Amino acid sequence: MKLKKAYIFLITLSIALLIILFIQVNWIVEAAKIKEELFSEKVDTILSKTATDLRSDTFAIHHLPLKIGINEKRKIDSLLHHYMKMYNIKLDYNFSVNEQEKRNNNQLSFLNLQQSNYKTCLNDDGKNELILNLNFPDKKAFLLAEMRMPFMISVVLIFVVLVISWLTILAVIKEQKIAAQTKDFLNNMTHEFKTPITNIALAGKMIAKDFAIEQNEKLKNYTEIIINENGKLKQQVEQLLGFTELERGEIPLQKNDFNFHELIENAATRMQLQLQNKNGKLELKLNATNFFINGDAIHLNNTICNFIDNAIKYSDKNPIIKIETCNQNNYLTIKITDNGIGIEKSFHDKVFEKYFRVPTGNLHNVKGFGLGLAYCKMIIKQHDGTVNLKSEINKGTTFIISLPHA
Repeated sequence: MKLKKAYIFLITLSIALLIILFIQVNWIVEAAKIKEELFSEKVDTILSKTATDLRSDTFAIHHLPLKIGINEKRKIDSLLHHYMKMYNIKLDYNFSVNEQEKRNNNQLSFLNLQQSNYKTCLNDDGKNELILNLNFPDKKAFLLAEMRMPFMISVVLIFVVLVISWLTILAVIKEQKIAAQTKDFLNNMTHEFKTPITNIALAGKMIAKDFAIEQNEKLKNYTEIIINENGKLKQQVEQLLGFTELERGEIPLQKNDFNFHELIENAATRMQLQLQNKNGKLELKLNATNFFINGDAIHLNNTICNFIDNAIKYSDKNPIIKIETCNQNNYLTIKITDNGIGIEKSFHDKVFEKYFRVPTGNLHNVKGFGLGLAYCKMIIKQHDGTVNLKSEINKGTTFIISLPHA
């Protein structure tokens, strides 16, 4: 993920979480309205039941507007308290009974969701109406208190997710910047190494041609060591430089149709000297009938050489390497098998990662940057192919490469 994409992702994530917060707030507001409606419906029912009970006492209703005594207040309060307990309403309240002119509707209660006052008619005949007024002074605070906790939890959780996401993306951006700087450093470093390596190689060859060196066996051996080690250093630097450039897409692949069997034979010839130094043997079983590939022959040749080189390096005895080819569907399959130390199963998914090197136990002569297999996988992937491995400890390793036919 590039830095620009990371910033876009961060902004998009922030906007998405803010939208979720807005939706959550709307849900809570709607839930508060529903709670208020339920509360009002309960109060309406309480008033209706209280009015029904009071209507049964005609004498009390007749005298209520004239004089509300202690007994009348106690009776109304007792009824309200009883029904509020029944409907689980635990709020302080006050009430009053007033007389007003008869209206032309039959509505018993008048509810306003935005207010804390409720009322109902106690009588349904006569010129005037007796209105029972019920008031909850703490209604608004009660409803807000019930909604405050889920609202606060929602806001806090969304804020926590937002902060964690920001910190995570910022950490990724920081790591990407470090990775980009590391790549630039490696790229510049390898370029700087190329000049002295070339000069050392040139000086070594000039020294080797000197007549006095030819006559001195000791100096001749030292000169050969310098030239050989300089060649290995050059190979490592070229591999590192080539990998970083290929990863950046700075080296375009030159694809053409070619005979992959010939490429394998050329790679085998190229690695023959290393095999001889370890008394190794390379067997070719090129059984594929369709062996033409459209690809970059140079990079694919380097890939096969890398697999052979690994087979030689990770062998604790005389290496025996087998390369087989066959056709499977529309793919050319190449199997490279060795009799080396093998790879532990827990490392199978990691061997193709950059800079990863499999622990070799008592085998201490394996050197490199850990880029060989990562380079191979990248090249094969850019040719629309796949690479897998089968390996067991002390039983060798088989790399299976599949490349589409030309």
